[in-house]
Amino acid sequence: MKRSFWLVLVFIVALALPSVIGEFWVHVAIEILILGLFAVSFNMLFGYMGQLSFGHAAYFGVGAYATGLLLLKTPLPLPVCFFISMAAAGLAALVFGYFCVRLTGIYFAILTMAFGQLIYYIIFQWYAFTGGDNGLQGIVPPGWLLNVRHYYYFTLFIVIGALVVMWLISASPFGHTMRAIRDNAERTRFIGINVRRYMLINFVIAGMFAGLAGGLLGPFNRSIAPDLCNWQQSGIPVFMTVIGGPLAFFGPMVGAVIYTLLFALITGFTEYWPLTIGLVIILVVLYLPGGVLGLVQKKWIPLHSKKLTPGPNGGAGEEI
Repeated sequence: MKRSFWLVLVFIVALALPSVIGEFWVHVAIEILILGLFAVSFNMLFGYMGQLSFGHAAYFGVGAYATGLLLLKTPLPLPVCFFISMAAAGLAALVFGYFCVRLTGIYFAILTMAFGQLIYYIIFQWYAFTGGDNGLQGIVPPGWLLNVRHYYYFTLFIVIGALVVMWLISASPFGHTMRAIRDNAERTRFIGINVRRYMLINFVIAGMFAGLAGGLLGPFNRSIAPDLCNWQQSGIPVFMTVIGGPLAFFGPMVGAVIYTLLFALITGFTEYWPLTIGLVIILVVLYLPGGVLGLVQKKWIPLHSKKLTPGPNGGAGEEI
């Protein structure tokens, strides 16, 4: 069946979900949406640019703190706070990305982690402004969003809007240029494209949408802490992307569903969550190198989509 059918079906299910599940699972669904957006923004670097970032949580945290501080200290409406959070995260990504895009591979990954830890320690130590290791407490959304189901629908439509924008970017000439850089940066440079400039723009875009995801988290949790910027937090979108599939646009969202549901279920029975997720990642890497959505594309989609024209990567990797 066509991709549009499944997207409409998922949208209908998402709309009906709060009516058929309890409040706890509505909270879990909101986490899936927020972390899924975070993971998709990370995949703009990993899946579309071919560079692994271990510091993406820095922009997630900058967005969360920007929204939290604005809600606590100003009368600005929440949507305006989100735009400012995206701008703040984008500015941080612009400054750090200027240096990161000069490197590739493991050096890129280490430098992103170093800058991420720099943000973490600034937030951790700046008690007068960020609250230090106490974080920010009492981040209350507007009254019409206090109901968890209202916040779910609010988050759902923002995340859908963000995904549509990122999808359009990925399907644009800019997105195809990023794929070319991912596949062969030297050849792309030889045809006259400024590779560093494109990588920096993509870095900023990824940081801005990570900031939006962070902005959604603060009012939802009513508080934020410096650990949002720590390197362990940067591992979460990596896990989600690997589980769902980095070569499919919606792969990280699928990974977010699996990761968050597993976390909610496993931690209810045992404290060995790190062992569990470690085993899951090992199994995915060994037996599902393309992730869950990659398996679906390989085994199921070709049976129903033989008339599809192969994409620039020679397969259906960008179709879902």
